[in-house]
Amino acid sequence: MTQFYKLLFLSTLLMSTLITISSLSWISSWIGLESNLLSFIPLMKSQKNKFSSESISKYFMTQAMASFLLLFSVVVFSSSKSFNFSLDNITSMLMGSSLMMKMGAAPLHFWFPEVSSGISWNSNMILLTWQKIAPMMLISYLNIFNQLMFMFIMSSTIIGSMGGLNQICMRKILTYSSINHIGWMLAAMLCSLNTWMLYFSIYFIINIMIMKILKSYKIFFISQMGKIKNKSMKMLFMMNFFSLGGLPPFLGFLPKWITINNLNNNNYYMFTVILIIFTLISLFFYLRITFASFSLYSNMSYTYNYKMNFINSAMSLMSLLMMPLSILLTIWLL
Repeated sequence: MTQFYKLLFLSTLLMSTLITISSLSWISSWIGLESNLLSFIPLMKSQKNKFSSESISKYFMTQAMASFLLLFSVVVFSSSKSFNFSLDNITSMLMGSSLMMKMGAAPLHFWFPEVSSGISWNSNMILLTWQKIAPMMLISYLNIFNQLMFMFIMSSTIIGSMGGLNQICMRKILTYSSINHIGWMLAAMLCSLNTWMLYFSIYFIINIMIMKILKSYKIFFISQMGKIKNKSMKMLFMMNFFSLGGLPPFLGFLPKWITINNLNNNNYYMFTVILIIFTLISLFFYLRITFASFSLYSNMSYTYNYKMNFINSAMSLMSLLMMPLSILLTIWLL
């Protein structure tokens, strides 16, 4: 019965996102976002986790606040004849801020780490990846002036890299990493929608692979990294984090390099330098995690699951096998 209702709400979650990004009016987009919210809340509930109820309350209140701001800006500032996407700068600013709050972009990220740390890895897989699609697509429809976009990009990149430095909870570390990547995704969106789609697709794959490994070994804190005893799995785990940090020649470097190239073509030189510097800071706590997996030893008993280990290894090897393609495309772009 539990699996049935999870499958039901997961299907409505996917459908609501598709409804949002394919809508022809803001009202139908808002309806899709609300359906997405009501579908995700039951998936966050876990009987084994006592903090899930608190996370659900925080998530619902924040999303309701953002939805109210979105609906308010549509009703007040849009034309009384038709609810279309031709809106002025004030409306775009309000709607953009509400959508940024919905996906957890800094400085409107106050709810994001706390909600993420109180839910399971399965829920985090959805929250850190799929839940960004609808707000991102709606932001691409808006004519947000560059100063506002620059503010969200810079704050997300800085806070996402600095906020993860003093964290020991893996869910919070990946959340701050997600905030940092939101800044890069918005910067990619400044260039073109295709660049954002490439960046998000690669981020989606790498993030899912990392969280699958952490879920299978039941790792929630850096001190538990010693649970990964298989050396080949440790190497694949390290490669995935290097790829997430955008270290060449791994797969994650490719979308960052394309974004940097497009930003330079649009004369955003200083902007690009700041993005690179703070990404190097985020790479520092990625290195700290990978070093911990090699140096820590755990005496806790752990049942070795060969089937799950094979799945994780196969998924992680995808990143390694895509390295030649990344190298060739990088040489071609140069």
